[in-house]
Amino acid sequence: MATATAARRSERLDARLTREEKEIIETAASLRGTSASDFVRMVIKEAALKTIREHEVLTLSEESRRVFVEALLNPPEPNAKLIAAARRYRQEIG
Repeated sequence: MATATAARRSERLDARLTREEKEIIETAASLRGTSASDFVRMVIKEAALKTIREHEVLTLSEESRRVFVEALLNPPEPNAKLIAAARRYRQEIG
């Protein structure tokens, strides 16, 4: 099993820490019953996923949500500029 784990972990990420940062990480890892390396990997992955989720989710106010849904359900008729843009797009794309 250790060999499979080592094979999956083929990438490295290096970071310089202060002594205080390292001690804090080691203490937290010890409290969780894990190594500092495993702790850092776990916490960094959680933070990265949280950051990605925050940037992928669109949060709207109640009024903005109502306007957005209304536009999806009842889109306005295309105007002349939109029709011309669609025509140009079709000509360029083929």
